[in-house]
Amino acid sequence: MPLHCRILDDYQNVSLSLADWQSLAPQVECRALTEHIADENALAETLKDADIVVIMRERTPFTAALFARLPNLKLLITSGMRNASVDLVAAKKHGVTVCGTGSGQAAPVELTWALILGLARHLVTENNALRHNGPWQSTLGVGLSGKQLGLLGLGKIGQKVAHIAQAFGMEVCAWSHNLTAEHAAAHGVKFCTSKEALLQTSDVVSIHLVLGERTRGLLGAKELAQMKPSALLINTSRAAIVDQPALLSALQNSQLAGAGLDVFDAEPLPADHPFRTQPNVLATPHLGYVADSNYQVYFTEAVENIRSFLAGKPLRVLD
Repeated sequence: MPLHCRILDDYQNVSLSLADWQSLAPQVECRALTEHIADENALAETLKDADIVVIMRERTPFTAALFARLPNLKLLITSGMRNASVDLVAAKKHGVTVCGTGSGQAAPVELTWALILGLARHLVTENNALRHNGPWQSTLGVGLSGKQLGLLGLGKIGQKVAHIAQAFGMEVCAWSHNLTAEHAAAHGVKFCTSKEALLQTSDVVSIHLVLGERTRGLLGAKELAQMKPSALLINTSRAAIVDQPALLSALQNSQLAGAGLDVFDAEPLPADHPFRTQPNVLATPHLGYVADSNYQVYFTEAVENIRSFLAGKPLRVLD
């Protein structure tokens, strides 16, 4: 009997074509699931015979309760080397090895700039008007040259975002709890001594922080009120870094000119969620890492992880 491998949340139905899963046959039988399963009972039933599960980032949480309902599970693989939605303590308790994969920074950097440019030049509004014979020019775009980009976080992704901003002729400043003036200067970025100073002076604010105790709810109603009414807020990191009701209120009351959002408290975003229809929101369905280059790494390394696990030498183990 072959081992059963299930690949979850393969929305585009591409996982099996992006790596050599056949190299695992006949020892492993692989099947991809393209529909998200939010209900834990349904998920446990679907995976009851699975020996190996491959998950995409944090689309499907693996909680202690779920691990307890999957007695056959031996190996869980997540894309990326960090996944806050996997209970690693519970995995160890139930004898499940958890492995990760590599992940590139280029794709989220590119999406960040797609959102900035799309908002600044009203691309969706103008494209829809052109497609439906609407007015020929109805918006006034915002030029970025000479404006200030404020980065909350200057890690690997933030650094790349900063370099592109500099190519556009923008001034760049950055702040985070651990950022130093020396690190900012090394990337040609102005060091902001406080979060408040960054928010008050920036024309575009982009978030590039890891979600944790210090960053959860980092931007609430008070912080959003400190931003310029003409400012744009971009979040391709984690939704919980920004108080979501406060953000919606700020957008509805024109405290902000717009927001580019790729992450949400509930994913997939409910059909009736106001972010779907708020006119000054440009939203994408968590596409930051969804690019061919990343997916090839994810699934190629997932196959390697399975092969190595079966050989008794697991790779990229998450502790």
